[in-house]
Amino acid sequence: MKPVVLITGASQGIGAAIAKVFAREVRGVRLALVARSASKLATVQRACAKLGATAEAFACDVSDDKAVAELRRAVTRRFGVVDVLINNAGSFTGGALLDFRVAEFDRLIAANLRSVFLMARAFVPGMVKRGRGDVFNMSSIAGLVAYPGGTGYSAAKFGVTGLSKVMRAELKDKGVRVCCVYPGATWTPSWQESGLPPDRMMPAEDIARAFLDVYRLSRRTVVEEIVLRPQLGDI
Repeated sequence: MKPVVLITGASQGIGAAIAKVFAREVRGVRLALVARSASKLATVQRACAKLGATAEAFACDVSDDKAVAELRRAVTRRFGVVDVLINNAGSFTGGALLDFRVAEFDRLIAANLRSVFLMARAFVPGMVKRGRGDVFNMSSIAGLVAYPGGTGYSAAKFGVTGLSKVMRAELKDKGVRVCCVYPGATWTPSWQESGLPPDRMMPAEDIARAFLDVYRLSRRTVVEEIVLRPQLGDI
């Protein structure tokens, strides 16, 4: 059977780019595309289908445990066991520690970290049972280096870093590879109002290519971490 690749945050930006590169280059790939926006997902689904993939859209808030449980049932009914889980969903808001609202802090932890935990709990057991699988967790440069104004986001992404290390330690003898990805500034819709020029950022397609290249390595090799930064700066 051709691989089943589940991508969260697949409706735009890096997630959509990952979906398209897998659709284009992995013959017969079956894509489970997950995000909150059904309309945006439908656009990505059509694009992936034109590239030759079997693609299905699943609207879901992956920070909600009940929604993730239903997602697991729906994806399993449609495709069976997931081969590759790409935890790309996330959210960003900047803010200083003393000004940051508790509700916003909780929202960022849920969107960026809780979602990874819930998705792993839902889909990794199938990989373990089969003795094979790949998990990619999207952290950030902000999950390696703290910066002023990163109260909620950096805390959440450092959490993804730590959770990924735990997952790697627990799953390495079970045939499941775990890779944590740390991109710097990447040109996506979330940066369009930043005032920064696109040529100082990485294209989303380059980040997507890194996921595919790591996936294609032999099963004897795991890339535990990938750090990607723009050539012209440290953002």
